[in-house]
Amino acid sequence: MYDWYMNIYDFKVKNIKGGEVPLSKFEGKVMLIVNTATHCGFTPQYEGLEKLYKKYHKKGLEILDFPCNQFANQAPESNQEIASFCALHYKTSFETFAKIDVNGKYADPLFKYLKKQKGGILGAIKWNFTKFLVDRQGNVVKRFAPSVEPEKMADDIEQLI
Repeated sequence: MYDWYMNIYDFKVKNIKGGEVPLSKFEGKVMLIVNTATHCGFTPQYEGLEKLYKKYHKKGLEILDFPCNQFANQAPESNQEIASFCALHYKTSFETFAKIDVNGKYADPLFKYLKKQKGGILGAIKWNFTKFLVDRQGNVVKRFAPSVEPEKMADDIEQLI
């Protein structure tokens, strides 16, 4: 659960092995937080996400990948299998975290917070590859629909780097 006065750096998430990672680890960085899936029509966006990461990581961009199996069972693998799939097929080098829910009763508190900050219509995440852009001060500045390709976010990222 989260309280209204919390900021993004107060959250802790699980890494691929189930260990706790405080988001304060990314303080001062620009973050792109994405709910993903390995068997989705948008899965090829991993390639674009990796290109963004390679281009901007040294300037302060972190991509946080949160697999989610809530949409048509499109991420059925284990956490480790998902990480291996991404590395093998898309050569991803950004961090993949443990699989989570983004909507409903069991939604991860981080995603409840992100939706509250940039809710869109009714706040719910409609599909995999919804993306949230967070500035260096921890403000959620923009939400991108699943259909927005990573390359189209470059200008927004450059403004924050």
